[in-house]
Amino acid sequence: MKKQSAPPCVVDVGLVVSKHDMIRVLEDLGRVAYMDIFDGQVRRCGEAYVMEVFSDASGATMIANRTIYLNVNSFDYLQLDWPEDGRPHFNLIQDGRTVRLIPSSDPLSERDSDLRTPNHVRRSLDSGLRSVVEEVLMESSCLCEEWEEEDDDEFDS
Repeated sequence: MKKQSAPPCVVDVGLVVSKHDMIRVLEDLGRVAYMDIFDGQVRRCGEAYVMEVFSDASGATMIANRTIYLNVNSFDYLQLDWPEDGRPHFNLIQDGRTVRLIPSSDPLSERDSDLRTPNHVRRSLDSGLRSVVEEVLMESSCLCEEWEEEDDDEFDS
């Protein structure tokens, strides 16, 4: 019986080639500094917020208006690096292009601040968000009914 090889284990430094693993590593980055490097030259740089990380055969990676919509299919692999300055680098590589993302925040600090928020405050915020979503859904369903009635009236005429 042939022994199945174990999946790779990457700790802070290494290459990630699986699109699924790339998504898992990148989706919680939040606010980042970014650099678009082409053939060793920095073409653009700035700060942005990672809004979405996805895998789509036809969708583009877009960095605009200080937001990032990141399609892992735009890149061959992800190179993780942790230079001496103490801030990790997430290098998305495709041919001669590297899109480097450097987190601006520490996920441990953010998680600790979330844990300091009292449960009753979190429940209240969740409840408030749910009621806003429910209200929007009800309004949109009413609009749909009105439009359907208008369409029916046009066909009756």
